[in-house]
Amino acid sequence: MKRNIIVIDEDKCNGCGLCVKACHEGALAMIDGKAKLVSESYCDGLGACLPECPTGAITIEQREAAEYDKAEAEKNIAVRHAGGCPSARAAAFKRKTDVPTPSAKAPSELRQWPCQIKLVPVNAPYFDGAKLLIAADCTAYARAGVHGEFMRGKITLIGCPKLDMTDYSEKLTDILKNNDIKSVDVLRMSVPCCGGIENAVKRALMNSGKMIPWHVTVLTPDGQIVED
Repeated sequence: MKRNIIVIDEDKCNGCGLCVKACHEGALAMIDGKAKLVSESYCDGLGACLPECPTGAITIEQREAAEYDKAEAEKNIAVRHAGGCPSARAAAFKRKTDVPTPSAKAPSELRQWPCQIKLVPVNAPYFDGAKLLIAADCTAYARAGVHGEFMRGKITLIGCPKLDMTDYSEKLTDILKNNDIKSVDVLRMSVPCCGGIENAVKRALMNSGKMIPWHVTVLTPDGQIVED
């Protein structure tokens, strides 16, 4: 079958291993100092590894490849990570639950409906002159102040590349091409699979031909901002 799958230029690969850490399906491994695709059936083609590669050695192409096998990929990652996939690894956080947060009574900053990337109409009137926030849906739960800090004054689109199993870049490309978008902010989690949403925005910006201002903010699972 023909589908999207990654390709690694070994001449450009510097052996840093960042792509291996970013691949949430365990499709990559370091072999003889170079990143290798160990199984086509583990690669979902979403490209979470692309934004982590400092040399641009990884690209995505559409070609004949084995079908993505989610069940086998999950088994593989469970073996490679003692605690399972980082995005599903159990953790508990200590919170001061007796102290109300400043956002406890703050109004919602969501300015439109629907807000899911898959559901939003490409030519919706609220895109005219809009600043976009494209956020992983976990972010609003990880950090209490997401509405005031990130959503205010923006049209918010949310999604999860791991759960939706789709390439958001096509939809986002159409939105950018067909509307006067002023800027794009990406809000994602630090788990590897969230790289898919950042990469989709990068591809959409390139494919639309509109290199408008854009910025990425990364949150840890306990809601802290990862400093650049």
